[in-house]
Amino acid sequence: MKITYKKSNPFFHEGYRSVGILLIHGFTGSPAEMRLLGEYLYQQGYTVSAPLLAGHGTTPEEMAKTNKEDWFKSVLQAYDDLKEKGYPHIVAIGLSMGGILSLKLAAERPLAAVISLAAPIYVRDKRMAWARWLKYVKAFKAKSGEKPPHIEEHLASYDRTPIAAVESLHQLIQEVKQRLEQVRIPIQVMQGKRDETVEPRSAQYIFDHVASDFKKLNWYENSSHIMTLDHEKEQIFADIYDFLERIMNKNSLG
Repeated sequence: MKITYKKSNPFFHEGYRSVGILLIHGFTGSPAEMRLLGEYLYQQGYTVSAPLLAGHGTTPEEMAKTNKEDWFKSVLQAYDDLKEKGYPHIVAIGLSMGGILSLKLAAERPLAAVISLAAPIYVRDKRMAWARWLKYVKAFKAKSGEKPPHIEEHLASYDRTPIAAVESLHQLIQEVKQRLEQVRIPIQVMQGKRDETVEPRSAQYIFDHVASDFKKLNWYENSSHIMTLDHEKEQIFADIYDFLERIMNKNSLG
């Protein structure tokens, strides 16, 4: 099992605005996949916090001991830390499972806005639903393959996935799917049309089922699953910034 620990570290950059941004990485991933976005937003004056979710950035064996409750506790701890640091306004931005965790946070805690990138409601690998039985046959499944070099060079992820964790991810998705109507804050849903992991129709489902008065759906023709590192990342970062500025100006936030 190979993982670059330096890349997998959580990070925190303190800006001059009164808004704290919580960046939440994906399943078996790490804050590395959010680092370029975090640096961009920090340059715009935002404080950014990217926690390492429980069971991630260590070993697949350690991840096998965690579940959706543990991952969400990591998110809550990072949220509480931002509050304790004096940030009255928090925005959650999540990629993939991080997007699902961001939506769960939006249903349970006060947020200024939420942004989901490639958040799964429907996944391409239909074996996810079988994980509850497969975990008794084998403990891990091999990584399906490396990403393109321009993405892979930034990643710090596992080469094996615990089947029990896949089952818990499936449960998390189903839970959040049923709670989307509890999301009533401004939301931006972002989805690449070349996503190899999540069915793009997931984005439309999220957009249609949240109860937010202010919501925006952005599609990207040439983006795969790790949108924050792919060909259209600069446009994605700019669209996130524009959305945040609209929210901040609308609500007179700093």
